[in-house]
Amino acid sequence: MTGKTAVVTGSTSGIGFETAKMLASRGARVVLACRDPEAMHAAADRIRTQVETAEVVEVVLDLADLSSVSAAADRVCGQFACVDLLINNAGVMALRQQRLTADGFEMQLAVNHLGHFAFTGLLLVRLAASRAARVVTVSSKVHPRGRIGIEDLPVPPRYDPWAAYAASKLANVLFASELNRRLSAAGLRVISLACHPGFSSTNLSRELVSSRIGTTLLGMLKKITTQPAARGALPTLCAATAPDMQGGEYIGPTRMGHTRGPAGLDRMKGDSSDRDLARGLWSRSEELTNVRYTFDAAASVPVAS
Repeated sequence: MTGKTAVVTGSTSGIGFETAKMLASRGARVVLACRDPEAMHAAADRIRTQVETAEVVEVVLDLADLSSVSAAADRVCGQFACVDLLINNAGVMALRQQRLTADGFEMQLAVNHLGHFAFTGLLLVRLAASRAARVVTVSSKVHPRGRIGIEDLPVPPRYDPWAAYAASKLANVLFASELNRRLSAAGLRVISLACHPGFSSTNLSRELVSSRIGTTLLGMLKKITTQPAARGALPTLCAATAPDMQGGEYIGPTRMGHTRGPAGLDRMKGDSSDRDLARGLWSRSEELTNVRYTFDAAASVPVAS
């Protein structure tokens, strides 16, 4: 990865942090794109401490605020001639109560999908300037349970924490697949893949419980049923760096029902193969974010030396 620039969203802890640290250890210039500046700075310091040669850049990115997404993209585009790897990792899970963003979007849809949709589109020209760029979007094993009514976006008529989360994770795989089809049709040197971490121990579950006892029990359950974040990062790293990866593929753990173990090919399920739904979600996402992908312009960008 020496000489390559990798942008990792949500990299202050968990899978995002482990991914960023591993990429830095392999020579990549890593851009941490995170909401909390203090937590991001602490994560950058940890990476620099553990990887003496690490080159880490910090960019504030709040995916729940489109103005922050635009500012972060401007910062990345202003600092780098090309982006070789974009990992759409940040996410929130099963928020107990419905929350709306400053833009009026349901929070899980906004952070997990719409913010990443906008960020990716705003970085497209820099991705196209790479000799072989990849966009990796982190989804979840729950995506087959997701249901998306295009007419109900961005705020569903009834809120259920897990239904909203599953819908956002379905949106991730629909986006990754549709993006790859459009990149291929435009002849760009960029591929898009999706992945999932299986059952991994991360901070995503902090919203699931509110009591001290519940937190303790959840911690015990996680130790028994999940794998460490460093192992959960393997599918992301495989999708991002393995030389034999093809655009449109879905990567996850390969053991125990694709919940843990070494990374390899998995299969998208549920509505993820519905191309009409993918196109509808794409159009609605453009309307909501006011970000329209300029594939023709990106195709004319010279490759960065």
